[in-house]
Amino acid sequence: MLKNKSIYFFKELSIKNVPQVGGKNASLGEMYGHLVKKGIRIPNGFATTASAYHYFLDSTGLKKRIKKILEGLDTKNVKDLMKRASEVRKIIIATEMPEDFRREIIKAYRRLSAECKTKDLDVAVRSSATAEDLPDASFAGQQETFLNITGEKDLLLAVRKCIASLFTSRAISYRVDKKFDHFSIALSVGVQKMVRSDLGSSGVIFTIDTESGFKNAVLINSIFGLGENMVQGRVNPDEYYVFKPTGAIISKSLSRKNIKMVYSFGGKNTVKNVPISPAGQIKPSLSDSQVLQLAKWAMLIEEHYKRPMDLEFALDGRTNELFIIQARPETVQSQKEIKIIERYKLAKEGKVIVSGQSVGNKIGAGVANRMMSAKDINKFKPGQVLVTDMTDPDWEPIMKISSAIVTDKGGRTCHAAIVSRELGIPCVVGTEKGSLRIKTGQPVTVSCAGGEEGFVYEGKLPFKIEKTDIKDLPRPKTKIMMNIAEPDMAFTNSFIPNDGVGLARLEFIINNYIKIHPLALLNYNHLKDQSVKKQIARLTIGHQDKAQYFVDRLAQGIGMITAAFYPKDVILRLSDFKTNEYANLIGGQAYEPVEANPMIGWRGASRYYSPLFLPAFKLECRAIKKVRDEMGLNNLKILIPFCRTVEEGKLVEEIMAENGLKRGQKGLEIYVMAEIPSNVILAEKFCRIFDGFSIGSNDLTQLTLGIDRDSGGTLKVAGVSNEKNEAVKELIKQLIKTAKKYRRKVGICGQGPSDFPDFATFLVEEGIDSISLNPDTVISTTLAINKKEKEIKRSRGLLGLFF
Repeated sequence: MLKNKSIYFFKELSIKNVPQVGGKNASLGEMYGHLVKKGIRIPNGFATTASAYHYFLDSTGLKKRIKKILEGLDTKNVKDLMKRASEVRKIIIATEMPEDFRREIIKAYRRLSAECKTKDLDVAVRSSATAEDLPDASFAGQQETFLNITGEKDLLLAVRKCIASLFTSRAISYRVDKKFDHFSIALSVGVQKMVRSDLGSSGVIFTIDTESGFKNAVLINSIFGLGENMVQGRVNPDEYYVFKPTGAIISKSLSRKNIKMVYSFGGKNTVKNVPISPAGQIKPSLSDSQVLQLAKWAMLIEEHYKRPMDLEFALDGRTNELFIIQARPETVQSQKEIKIIERYKLAKEGKVIVSGQSVGNKIGAGVANRMMSAKDINKFKPGQVLVTDMTDPDWEPIMKISSAIVTDKGGRTCHAAIVSRELGIPCVVGTEKGSLRIKTGQPVTVSCAGGEEGFVYEGKLPFKIEKTDIKDLPRPKTKIMMNIAEPDMAFTNSFIPNDGVGLARLEFIINNYIKIHPLALLNYNHLKDQSVKKQIARLTIGHQDKAQYFVDRLAQGIGMITAAFYPKDVILRLSDFKTNEYANLIGGQAYEPVEANPMIGWRGASRYYSPLFLPAFKLECRAIKKVRDEMGLNNLKILIPFCRTVEEGKLVEEIMAENGLKRGQKGLEIYVMAEIPSNVILAEKFCRIFDGFSIGSNDLTQLTLGIDRDSGGTLKVAGVSNEKNEAVKELIKQLIKTAKKYRRKVGICGQGPSDFPDFATFLVEEGIDSISLNPDTVISTTLAINKKEKEIKRSRGLLGLFF
């Protein structure tokens, strides 16, 4: 007989009820009681209690039978684990719950149906384990979820199935690993009104970046239909980033969503997958306003719980209303020690077999084991690389012993991604053809160390792990900034101690994220080369306005970098491709001349006011304006490259002002690259029209010494022919002196300080304001600069004793 309460409605629950109803259900009650009043929609429901779970197992004799089945189990014996787990689940599902417990469930279901003015309400039935979603232990999704359950008989069966799922192979193995007694954990079943997301969309929200731990962004993944397809990896989701300080969308990536899960009526299954039309596949699953609404709610929930959160949402296709349907603490990135920076680096690169979305930032190598069914997991050996179509909880016993994981399907919130992230195992998802191209027994290396895109290479490649303790690293007087090219690495690199970005390169974004010459996009309808037109159509699918594609993609790349370092300065260099590099972009050959020496040809400032390139430069200006005005990232500054004359500088600034980028307006600062001797010789005049200088030591060295570094290495020069040459150093000294005189900022963004630590200390001696370095040299150079600054301070102190 039931001695304690067996059912609670959400309005009766709070986070204090975790022991009674588990983390998920207690959290739903907490939000229902405190956040609905703030405008967040939570579908109503009820939860069974932990005491009711124990009552079910004790009164029916199930506990004794389960103990007997699991007696002497070795979880490393995967085949035996699966057999015993299956046996436990079967006996739970086959056992009727006690009459009084059944009556309480039916009574609560009828009450919920009546509140929703429906006879047999469609509900979602989910598990909530009492030891689940603790800050240091969470394997969300261990247990089953049942959707579109209607009627009392089906509800009671779904509750038993939910309880049975506490004994999946994964759940049993997890409890053994965590040293939890199987019966010290109880299961509460949540019964919640369904949101008709089968007619709309659904997804997940993280209030922290899942790969880097960057806390100033909200990550939203969304698909059409019910959300199970995302978790199972059947559909790659749309991905949105919202920047918390400004509340703006800074990145939006749409995927091709070929199927959606919807209600199924009249058959054995309550849900089914249906195809989406080709035109519908590329449509966004959320509008921008819906993305912003979800982000706002996510930040309110995070503020309430005072910790990063992992949320699920649903968009009702009938009412067009959004709902939060689950909330739990994020338990991976929020638990990491950010005082230790760990970087994985390949010692050499090999031949790429496939690529996909990277999960984490590690590298793993081993012998591939291509396995397309979980029934074969007993054939998997520790240290192998798992290659499969997609994973679910049945795969977890071997996932935790693999050196890396590769899947054909899935995005960064699919099952394979979630589990590998928690286990700290490198994983590349959504490769599409990984299981076709990788063979069992083939040695491979899986690298997630290069940003958003992960690669699978042939062979076991050597790699190294660099660990740096930044806990007590003092900040030097000289600003240490970074050279950043990849938007995907910006969040990760932001954790390196820094004073902002001294050089953000547009070329990488254009080359890797856009890939198309801007003039080819502007003239798309008039292109004569049909092969080029097809390539552009494929890359810009979903964008009727091809020029807007350039603006949006460029703005997103710039926005991700600028947001990562906000509110520190991010100095963006305008595009500085040479003609031969521009020609390599899709459609570029039709717009670029062939030059004998592109290094000193049509590049930098001279392109921006040229009638031939001016329309393309205006697109750059539109993208930058979007970042500053629409995204609210006013920490973005502009750097003009290869500006040969003062007149060029004035002309470019006039064009920028005409396109909404006026120097001094909304705090906009405009700098000029000092990479041509004329920039130094006429530094006083350049000071009058710019806010500062960024020394490009590479080009300044070439143009001072008459060296072309693209000449192929045939030129041999006696003496020093790099940045440390005396003539180059004299020019730099002169520029720093002039900049100081006119109170203009002066920094350096060339390769020199990264390559030559003694060159960096020379710059400190001369009083440079900032040094911008490649991320992998920041720590070592910071240490060297700290040492040099101490020496300078000590020597000045000694001089003061005598003079």
